[in-house]
Amino acid sequence: MSTYVYGIIAGERADLPEHLSGVGENPLRVLRAGALAAVVSDAPEGLRPKRRELLAHQNVLAEVGAEGCVLPMRFGSVAPDDTSVTDVLAERAGHYEERLRALDGRVEYNVKANHVEEAVLHHVMASNPEVRALAEANRKSGGGSYDDKIRLGEMVAGAVRAQESQDGAVVQRALEPAADAVSVGPESTGWLANVSFLVERDAAGTFMAAVDRVREDMPHLEVRLNGPLPPYSFVEPGPAEPAGTTAGGADAGAG
Repeated sequence: MSTYVYGIIAGERADLPEHLSGVGENPLRVLRAGALAAVVSDAPEGLRPKRRELLAHQNVLAEVGAEGCVLPMRFGSVAPDDTSVTDVLAERAGHYEERLRALDGRVEYNVKANHVEEAVLHHVMASNPEVRALAEANRKSGGGSYDDKIRLGEMVAGAVRAQESQDGAVVQRALEPAADAVSVGPESTGWLANVSFLVERDAAGTFMAAVDRVREDMPHLEVRLNGPLPPYSFVEPGPAEPAGTTAGGADAGAG
């Protein structure tokens, strides 16, 4: 039977709450190796990233994380057996112990931002005299020639792209002072910013207030906040998953 790995904790942590179960409703157990331990269960056959299983993975990490620091694994982290897990804990003990110390008392917040289409068009027109002048000239001439319409469309598209790059940097700079660390996520269609912030649990209110100020100062943006989360994006530097595991399906982290 292969072993499903949820996360890594300090070896002296107390046993897990009895009511907890993992993916496939399998019971949890703790594998200890020196000063470290891994929260695991048997891996169900035919594991798929269905909502029920994703929520089970997240619930285990939320419950374990509420009692102390946990280095979370992504959904679908499966090792061949228990021995493979404890071997990796021993091999990478220095890294995992350092990460547990660094992340203790901290949580992750993920911030995604995109443009509200109509609002950003108004913003671009108001802040770009050249675009505004051409739009006004086209309006006065009954819509403008075909070439003028094409030119205006290209100018607006270019201005929006430039605004995306500028706004993404502004969002990150505005929130960095309220966080201990920053991890920039992969670019994805529709988001001009996808950034995770490591925040002290006791300072979460300060961080969320900073997000609210961004929303107030930049009304042409839609800003989505997800958290608090286990610190998925900050298990690095170093291998985030035990050797021999396979990360499958969806990301159960930042969303």
